Amino acid sequence: MNWKILNQRTWLNLISTIILLIGLGSSVLIYQSVGNDPYGLLDFENSKLYRHNLEVYGGKFSVIMDDFRRWFLGLWHGKSLAFIIACSTIIISFGFFYAANHLSQRSKPESHNENDYDWKD
Repeated sequence: MNWKILNQRTWLNLISTIILLIGLGSSVLIYQSVGNDPYGLLDFENSKLYRHNLEVYGGKFSVIMDDFRRWFLGLWHGKSLAFIIACSTIIISFGFFYAANHLSQRSKPESHNENDYDWKD
């Protein structure tokens, strides 16, 4: 088996492809395996009494921040997690692909020293 030394551009393209395949594959598995049922609909924190007490003790800003916290925590569960993983995978993979295709081509040195080897098989 002949091993060739791959240049940096090839490695970055390979890494981009691996990230894309693993990330999208895992997001598909997550999407198929979980439901999007909101957890704890009948608990105390979703009741009107809880929201009323939160507003009495903390004001309207406390209610807004509680809604924001619930929304943000909801992003990391169920099908929305699959979408977040898919989007971040595409962005990271595109970053590696962009870096691979916009590398400045290094010119080969004019003189060879004793540490430069030509790997020919």
